[in-house]
Formats: sequence, C-alpha cells, structure tokens
Amino acid sequence: QLQLVESGGALVQPGGSLRLSCAASGDTLSFYSVVWFRQAPGKEREGVTCISTNGAHFDYSDSMRGRLTIARDNGKKMVYLEMKNLRPEDAGVYTCAAEVALCPLDWRSAHFSSWGRGTQVTVSQ
Repeated sequence: QLQLVESGGALVQPGGSLRLSCAASGDTLSFYSVVWFRQAPGKEREGVTCISTNGAHFDYSDSMRGRLTIARDNGKKMVYLEMKNLRPEDAGVYTCAAEVALCPLDWRSAHFSSWGRGTQVTVSQ
C-alpha cells in the first residue's frame, strides 16, 4: 500500500513562492504518476499539475500555468511542487495523489492508488 504525506503549506503574501513536498512510502514511487490537486473553500477539487514516472509533466490549471514547476526524486520518494507569484485565488488545500497512468491522465475519472491528506496554502497579506 502506497502512502503519501504532503508538507510545505504555509501562509504567504501575494507574489510569494512556496515549495510543497509529497513524500511516498510503502511502495516504489517510480511506479506512479503523481497529480497535485487544489481545493479552495466552497469549490470542487481541481487538478493542478501532473508528473509521470519518467518526469514528463502536464499542467491542468490554466490560471496557474507558467507559475508551476513540478519535479520528482524517485530515490528520495519525493515529488515537489514549486509555486511562484502566488495569488489569493491560488489558496486552498493542496493534495497529492498517485496513479499508474501517464500524464496527462484524466484526473476526473482516474482511480488513484493513494491520496495524501493535504496541506493548507493561504495567500494573504
């Protein structure tokens, strides 16, 4: 059973940057693509970006495109999401999830093998 734990969420000012981490355990991370999701208060969970087993990536979010960098380190069993020039509308609970399909997998219909519990990102003065 693959387990995922997110970290790195924080309160940041508009225009600031954050690096979120998704730590895997219980299975070989290189078997899986990883999707980062965002769920803002009162809104549905949305896919943000995806990274495949081979490091290929795809951004789902139009609003965040160009401000995201996703990377993985299979040896450390880690996936990272760097977010820059953050805006208040970027705020929410960020969650990572693992799937054996390649990016850009359809996150709306995918059956993810594992979900983290999320890490809170707040963008405010």
